[in-house]
Amino acid sequence: MPSLKDLKNRIASVKATQKITKAMKMVAAAKLRRAQEAAEAARPYSQRMAAVLANIAQAVGADDAAPRLMTGTGRNDTHLLIVCTAERGLCGGFNSQIARHARDHVRKLLAEGKTVKIICVGKKGFDILRREFASLIIDRVDLREVRKIGFENADRIGHKVIELFERGEFDVCTLFYSEFKSVISQIPTAQQLIPASAGPVAAETESNSAIYEYEPDAAAILSDLIPRNISVQIFRALLENVAGEMGAKMSAMDNATRNAGEMINKLTLNYNRQRQAQITKELIEIISGAEAL
Repeated sequence: MPSLKDLKNRIASVKATQKITKAMKMVAAAKLRRAQEAAEAARPYSQRMAAVLANIAQAVGADDAAPRLMTGTGRNDTHLLIVCTAERGLCGGFNSQIARHARDHVRKLLAEGKTVKIICVGKKGFDILRREFASLIIDRVDLREVRKIGFENADRIGHKVIELFERGEFDVCTLFYSEFKSVISQIPTAQQLIPASAGPVAAETESNSAIYEYEPDAAAILSDLIPRNISVQIFRALLENVAGEMGAKMSAMDNATRNAGEMINKLTLNYNRQRQAQITKELIEIISGAEAL
């Protein structure tokens, strides 16, 4: 049984931990609001960009002049996975959920005999995936020094992906991230970037009866629009991840603070009981000694 001093030291240690988790919860709550606003502001632009892309893609159809970023290589042998996670932990299962979603996809592709390459954006995803797929990771993007995610960060990743595609390094590119829904809900998402997919907005473009004319031509516009759309979608994924990370961290630190409070109550109760037992024992010894005299 631990001594009174040991219990007292442990209570003090848990109280110090509780102060830290409570402070981290408040910091995450303050950052969450800004991150959520940024993520929600990026959604309409990325969705509209995808809608415009789908509209132009319908006009081009299967034209030979269509860019390869839209039509693809015609093969489905080599897959590039961009796995976006957080740079830091203490946010519950946020990073592990994204990594698990990507890991299941990798296993499925490998079972089908495909070649898989991985680019990790974020330290935590890299740490999780390298345990099983270290040989498949071809690059890692470190954003620990970036205080605020900007479009230039996503644009650099987008250009790197396009360069790999132009060198024939892969046939299909898929982006993995977590879509922010609420503080307690972040949904791991997989989005195909190359070949450019217009599936989610096809219904919207079909219901739109407007007819557009493109100058100089639709294929030339697509050649400029698709690379930008890749960067836009990566930028949205990074913003969604930041909001999801802050929400998950806020929830995790709130749970940790409550658990610390419960532990403090249990330790305090144990301390008081042991202290009372020691006082009672000392009183009995004093009374016994007095009666013996």
